[in-house]
Amino acid sequence: MPKTINKRPPVAVGHVRLPCSDVGAAARWLEAVGLRPIVTRDELAVLELRGGTHVVVRPPERPPAPGTTAPFDLMVDDIDAAHRDYTEKGLSPTEIKRGRIHDSFEVPGPGGWTFAVNSSHASGKPI
Repeated sequence: MPKTINKRPPVAVGHVRLPCSDVGAAARWLEAVGLRPIVTRDELAVLELRGGTHVVVRPPERPPAPGTTAPFDLMVDDIDAAHRDYTEKGLSPTEIKRGRIHDSFEVPGPGGWTFAVNSSHASGKPI
């Protein structure tokens, strides 16, 4: 049987952290925007992004000021569909900004964070 060649990059981001005072509310918000829940507890939540990266939500040492840009952004294949979906869910996205590299909008998220949502500009190769 022939050996399958994996064409994906050999490294991925494993975990990113999102400090939020209300871990449960943050987990529900992240699930609403499309992440897959793995673990949800009062003090810890882990949700999965496409590609296997996990977002780890824990209470912060010090909460961010409202409107602070989140420590990571979100990337979607269809920016218009995501914008419609988030609007229908009452998440209050900003208008879509059309750019040279990608289109984007912002959405207020949990714990005082503001998230940038970008259209995909992946290479087209396996990821």
